[in-house]
Amino acid sequence: MRDALAGPGGARIRWVEIDGTEPVRVCVHGIGSQAAAYFTHAMSLPPAAGRRTLMMDLLGFGLSDRPADFGYRLEDHADAVAQALDSAGVSGVEAIGHSMGGAVMIVLASRRPDLVSRLIVAEAPLDPVPPPPPGNVGVTTFTEAEFAAGGMTQILDQVGPQWAATMRLADPIALHRSAFGLRAGTRPAVRQLLMALPIPRTFLVGALSTPLAGKQELEAAGVLVVTVPDAGHNIMLDNPHGFASEIAR
Repeated sequence: MRDALAGPGGARIRWVEIDGTEPVRVCVHGIGSQAAAYFTHAMSLPPAAGRRTLMMDLLGFGLSDRPADFGYRLEDHADAVAQALDSAGVSGVEAIGHSMGGAVMIVLASRRPDLVSRLIVAEAPLDPVPPPPPGNVGVTTFTEAEFAAGGMTQILDQVGPQWAATMRLADPIALHRSAFGLRAGTRPAVRQLLMALPIPRTFLVGALSTPLAGKQELEAAGVLVVTVPDAGHNIMLDNPHGFASEIAR
């Protein structure tokens, strides 16, 4: 495990690293997840193996610190990853992000183009995430105090054992603020940021997942959209060989 300064009060981002050749690959997880748990298998398979890979936990999640005075918006997470990469002396990376981590990597590439040479996002939210429909319970149906006091326990009970295994490692405040950060999105929206980037960009969609909205618009902007078979939202877990092959390609 390695770490670098990344936030207020000396907060540190931590990651599990695989040795290999340059350029560096940096993998960032989705909300309530943890990078090594989601990426290690796929990134160790022959199509993707052999490259130096940093499987990095966002502040508030997994192994990283949990600063209370941190905003946890997409821009905040992106700036923290940038600070960690600067502290680690790493630039020009191949940025790989899943779900919320994909949105974070898009924002990172937009705000710090020197740090990202290529972008691969899997099932990233490109538009602000709407609140849960009436009658449904989600992270953003609670106030911050309610979520910390017992709402997180309720969410852990309903998300299923796989997601709960990593979500329970998250700081409740970080999880709550990150969920509201996804609801707020960015300005311009993450979708517009992705289309405007001048670097190679790949968007991975699970064949069993929700169809990608605005696919033709993304492709017209030069984004390579790839459907990975036998996979839902968690592509690297559902079809690690397919995910590794697309990373290598």
